[in-house]
Amino acid sequence: MTASAPRDGDPVGRLDDPDFPALTMSQAAALLGVQAAFLRSLDTAGVLQPHRSPGGHRRYSRHQLALAARLRGLLDDGHTLASAEVILGLQDELADARADSERLQAAVDRLRARDADR
Repeated sequence: MTASAPRDGDPVGRLDDPDFPALTMSQAAALLGVQAAFLRSLDTAGVLQPHRSPGGHRRYSRHQLALAARLRGLLDDGHTLASAEVILGLQDELADARADSERLQAAVDRLRARDADR
């Protein structure tokens, strides 16, 4: 069982999952310090599509809140929504490339250590 997997009969365990849509739009807006209209505009633009409750209400995960906060910061810095999307994509690609580089460097270090022991 992983940390994010709930135990049988433990619905609170789902709250540890960053992708679990636990927050209503008003809760998400309050946490971010934005108007609900900002979150609706991100949904309308197709930038951030929240989950929907069975009743059709928007529900946000922690992961989605982090994305909305990053977008809000870029918009506050004067970027357009289109450029903010591009910047976020590039930032995410860079983070992935850095993680790959670190993983590869660790493999090289292990091989060098193994060769040095011979």
